[in-house]
Amino acid sequence: MTYAVDKSDAQWREELSADQYAVLRQAGTERPWTGELLDESRAGLYTCAACGAELFRSGTKFDSHCGWPSFYESIRPEAVELIEDNSHGMVRTEVRCANCGSHLGHVFPDGFGTPTGDRYCMNSISLQFTPGTDGQDA
Repeated sequence: MTYAVDKSDAQWREELSADQYAVLRQAGTERPWTGELLDESRAGLYTCAACGAELFRSGTKFDSHCGWPSFYESIRPEAVELIEDNSHGMVRTEVRCANCGSHLGHVFPDGFGTPTGDRYCMNSISLQFTPGTDGQDA
């Protein structure tokens, strides 16, 4: 897959912290209940920590009690790439940034009570949060 942002492994290692690299570029997972964006409740925009692409609006974030920030939809369907993930003896759907291919987390069809029924379970370390606006036109 070719992405708009295409960097070498060495470039990613230089630009990202070791923890960010492990999650974003090696599909790792941060420990539950530890991410700094888990309890973020201000209006704002969530972007990819690797490339800055817009990914989620604060209005779609909800408390799923799973230990990671959860959203019921991405900012635009084409903002994320969904890939079947058969690792760890289970079938899941991996969510990657469609702009740079970085691993963000997984999406599950168990967002009960949300408009879409989906739960985008994201790693805080994969995201950057900008308070003040949620990316929608006023």
